[in-house]
Amino acid sequence: MKPDWILIANATHARLLRRESGGLMVVLETFEHAGSRSKVSELTDDRAGHESRDSSFGGSAYPPRVDAKQKEHARFARELADHLEQQALQGSFRSLTLFASNPFLGEIKAELGDASGRLLSTTHDLDLTSFGLTELEQRVRNELRPAAR
Repeated sequence: MKPDWILIANATHARLLRRESGGLMVVLETFEHAGSRSKVSELTDDRAGHESRDSSFGGSAYPPRVDAKQKEHARFARELADHLEQQALQGSFRSLTLFASNPFLGEIKAELGDASGRLLSTTHDLDLTSFGLTELEQRVRNELRPAAR
């Protein structure tokens, strides 16, 4: 039987975990995205837009629609989604659960392909990237446990 996969992510760091039915989680892969940690000034070639105080012509400049940091977050979301899509097409996992910080969770979901999107079982707006594997196991189990009625 194929394992279930769990992606724990935020905009700079992610861990892909595997869980066989009833077993403990095992780290399959770790992803780091240094660009998301960089300062905006380190990611761009020029300074941010500015506006002149006078009413002369040509005195206005506007900031980019998407800042450099958001572009880096989107790039990392695409990288993660592409990896998941490739693995889904190869039949590597049975289901996928996402735990990610907000709004990064939405960015990953938006980038998922058809195959990985079909295998997506649940999503949780929760950043668990700072926890070790033992604590992570407990927190994931608590989140995935059905609510008592």
